[in-house]
Amino acid sequence: MTMTLFDVVSTFIGVLLIAIAFLALNSNKLIRAVLYLSALSMLTVVAFVLMKAPDVAVTEAVIGSGLVTALFVFTLLSVKRRETK
Repeated sequence: MTMTLFDVVSTFIGVLLIAIAFLALNSNKLIRAVLYLSALSMLTVVAFVLMKAPDVAVTEAVIGSGLVTALFVFTLLSVKRRETK
């Protein structure tokens, strides 16, 4: 049984997804967790493209990576401003 390049890339992305998810869960700082979740979302976009689901990939890129990450960052900045006052 030989592995094709597609199998190797898919396996690598799957392992990387799991590793980044663990990093996000075990992060001590909230901003790092948000950055890890953003990276996780972008890697999910790549996985969806590899699975030949471009419509889902575009939706994940726009909503998951862009909108949710921006919402998390603005919320963290807002919370930190209120803590300092």
